[in-house]
Amino acid sequence: MISVLIIGNGNVAAHLVKAFLKVDTISLTQVSSRKLENIPKATITILAVSDDAIETVSLKIKNSLVVHTSGSFSMKDLKNTTNKGVFYMLQTFSKEKELDLSNVPFCLEAERHEDYLLLETLANAIGKKIYPINSEQRKALHVAAVFVNNFTNHLYKIGNDICEEYKVPFEILQPLIQETSEKIKTLSPEKAQTGPAIRKDEETIKNHLNLLHKEQQILYKLITQSIKNGN
Repeated sequence: MISVLIIGNGNVAAHLVKAFLKVDTISLTQVSSRKLENIPKATITILAVSDDAIETVSLKIKNSLVVHTSGSFSMKDLKNTTNKGVFYMLQTFSKEKELDLSNVPFCLEAERHEDYLLLETLANAIGKKIYPINSEQRKALHVAAVFVNNFTNHLYKIGNDICEEYKVPFEILQPLIQETSEKIKTLSPEKAQTGPAIRKDEETIKNHLNLLHKEQQILYKLITQSIKNGN
């Protein structure tokens, strides 16, 4: 039996709690990061808090192994005096959206080998994709994730704005979005690239720019030039 304490009540914490409660070999406790007067003992303490709170909260923890779930913070940013590690899941989390953690990559790091093996056991209880990733690699992954997820979602938002302005249902674009994400499972993103920028179709690019607002034009030009340059 592995005793797990989750500190935090945000999106990541919500998904972890739901998953761990289904596992008989895990004894789970959850507390808010605002209520740290009497911290329960646990084999693994998971700080599922905002990045800005990691240092402050970890200073208050005396449990034997403390890990955070951040993609952008180093393991050394934990300020507890006991053993440290990272239990980072590379995915976008929303409380309202169900998620199968067996498809989520778990990126693990620990100061001690025996602690890594413990985190690996914990991850295997709720997931299948386990990776040993150090702090530098994780930061790079996090930046890459911002490009493929956060920036891409913002582009979806712009696409939706354009559809609304011209009274076109956004759902018409959804099969294209789906096919694009499926295609890069078998092709590299470079080989999967299509569209007027890769073809250097200047007339189409000009027509697109004429349809857009100023801020949209700026972004369109930047991305178009990046595709042309092969960046």
